[in-house]
Amino acid sequence: MPHYRMFIDGEHVDTDESFDMVNPSTGEVWATVAKGTTEHVDAAVEAAQRAFESSGWRDTPMADRADLIDRAAARLADRLDELSALAAQENGVPVRLAAGLLIGMPIMHAQHFAEMARSFEWEAPVGEAGLVRKEPFGVVAGIVPWNVPLVVGTWKVIPAIATGNSVILKVDEKTPITELALAEALTAEGLPPGVLNIVTGDAEEVGNHISAHPGIRKVSYTGSTPTGRTVMRHAAENVKALTLELGGKGANIVLEDADLDRAVDGSLWAFLVNAGQACESGTRLLLPESIHDEFVDRMIARMKTLTIGDSSDPATDLGPVVNARQRDRISHYLEIAEKEGATVAYGGTLSGPQYETGYWIHPTVLTDVTNDMKVAAEEIFGPVVSVLKYSTVEEAISIANDTEYGLSAGVWSTDNDRALDIARRLDAGTVWINDWHVLSGQLPFGGFKQSGFGREMGPNALDEYTQEKAISFDDGAPREEKLWQAVLSTPPSAAS
Repeated sequence: MPHYRMFIDGEHVDTDESFDMVNPSTGEVWATVAKGTTEHVDAAVEAAQRAFESSGWRDTPMADRADLIDRAAARLADRLDELSALAAQENGVPVRLAAGLLIGMPIMHAQHFAEMARSFEWEAPVGEAGLVRKEPFGVVAGIVPWNVPLVVGTWKVIPAIATGNSVILKVDEKTPITELALAEALTAEGLPPGVLNIVTGDAEEVGNHISAHPGIRKVSYTGSTPTGRTVMRHAAENVKALTLELGGKGANIVLEDADLDRAVDGSLWAFLVNAGQACESGTRLLLPESIHDEFVDRMIARMKTLTIGDSSDPATDLGPVVNARQRDRISHYLEIAEKEGATVAYGGTLSGPQYETGYWIHPTVLTDVTNDMKVAAEEIFGPVVSVLKYSTVEEAISIANDTEYGLSAGVWSTDNDRALDIARRLDAGTVWINDWHVLSGQLPFGGFKQSGFGREMGPNALDEYTQEKAISFDDGAPREEKLWQAVLSTPPSAAS
């Protein structure tokens, strides 16, 4: 059985205790991973600080750093099929999707960050008497979820090391493999020991220790809003910088003039990717009363064509959820939905021998939903969409914004100007028009309200891992004309 170790100070580190890694399609333990503790975090911080101070990485020319990142990305690309298969085993993402989303996308983003690094401006003059200089924080940490681990890990690691920081990456014990592969690829291409360290461990013990550690100057966390609040509290102890990308309840607004064939497929894509286990999923579907029934019927007919099965099968469209806890949590929300008056327009139990093991949730469409129901207000994190009716566009915008979240939203229309006008009025960090889950490295990603703050990707992705220093030059004015005279009013000759 494969066993995966942590990666600290350029070496693989094992422990006496380990986590079981369970294949969501079968429920079987197929690998183990070392179980880290606070002592491993401390060792990683020491290694990272030592690397920041003496490895020479922070002084390496940006072009050389960018070249190293590109070479590491090429190494991952050479392992695309292997890593896609492993990713499918880790968290149940269908292998066909894993190749594009879980492995292919982060490779492209790493290459994009490398290109950004080549033109990064460390110092810029301001007026005639000053300049603004950017400098790395030093030791920074990333805390990564299990749903798209290498995607989010790349967003944190590559900008951080590109700008000269050292990194501790806390990975989820269910999905450590692809982040370890990233560390191994970077190290093989010459990244000094200690610049990137990978640790595992229980969230409450290890995650909280990272958030509160005085040697870590910034934490970038991706995960649930409740845990994000905990990270903030711990980070406040040392007033450390934060980026928080938290939960979502994306409103997907279909207008009457939308191309229905396109909008139906796109709306399924919006909430079914990774069995709905994506923070920016479109899980609230807002439909005009005039097309509600037709749209729901079309969507259900399309869902019946999906192949639901083992994530390792290339023919699979939709796989299992990650574990029994997640399956039971989603099932509980479906029970609540019916008690609150929602209708299960499509759903039920998956039957057949292939579903007797593993963690399966039937993709579900809930109608007769109102925005005050739990299934419309809370993040379910599963293949479930809540359909809400609206009568006017103003009502749709009001419903969309009536949430504590603000991560994503979408608008479907054949009138781009009209869609853009609505997009500008939605309280969300990302709004897609006639699409969903488009995560371009050129655009920033992050949330409004309780979906967090700070941005990953976009034109300022590297800036997120630097701090600004203002340097001011003497303006050359005679001494007697300086503002000093407000305090030193006695002429020097008289003072002597």
